[in-house]
Amino acid sequence: MRGKIIAANWKMNMKYPAGLALFSDMIDMIHTEVTGPQQTVVCCPFIHLHALAQLAIGHPTISVGAENCHEAESGAFTGEISAGMIRSTGADYVILGHSERRKYNGETSALVCKKTEIALKNTLNPIVCIGETKEERAANRQFECLKRQLDDSAFPLDSNQFSKLVIAYEPIWAIGTSQTASAAQAQDIHRFIRQEIAIRYDQEMADNTLLLYGGSCKPDNAVELFSQPDIDGGLIGGASLNAREFVDIVKVYN
Repeated sequence: MRGKIIAANWKMNMKYPAGLALFSDMIDMIHTEVTGPQQTVVCCPFIHLHALAQLAIGHPTISVGAENCHEAESGAFTGEISAGMIRSTGADYVILGHSERRKYNGETSALVCKKTEIALKNTLNPIVCIGETKEERAANRQFECLKRQLDDSAFPLDSNQFSKLVIAYEPIWAIGTSQTASAAQAQDIHRFIRQEIAIRYDQEMADNTLLLYGGSCKPDNAVELFSQPDIDGGLIGGASLNAREFVDIVKVYN
């Protein structure tokens, strides 16, 4: 049976003391309120990584991740952070290909694939994001868009590499908005992704790959979303900046 993951994405939020305080509150709440085996992953700005990883020691269901990495192992890339640097902080995960990176930083799916390879080389678990725009959804081109992103971002990997990936579907039209994909819409997409994985690799790979939903997920819609057969958790943005809201989402799997 596949596991369950609830991943936080703090984005460019939380100054250093506030981030430590938020994470400490999350740990306390998870320790006392969460009874299920679901994994919690908090992906935070680089400044927090080492401190949060230290706080997570002794909590086997809580991990820390970064929000991006560079595609090179090292070198003259001022201002960038390598996968090896991230791993050295104690982090276990890294988000790659988030729609905001694709939109604002011009990241292509081919670049996302390179970053995924370097992350795997440094024993990080990549959370690879894919998703369609409002215009693509309106034109009924969401499946075409997602297939292209999978083909270029993840499917160049061999089966051993791909087996270590988590795929996050984030409808771009729902991120940071009041809109959320309905449970039926989200399930249709997750089923499609699983089918494409089976075609590229095999059914066992498809059955074992964790698929997350990201897009204005909150405590009041998490139950319906996470009850869908092909949704294995969530990539949580705004709600992850509030310990109470985030842990209530984590508790859905209790």
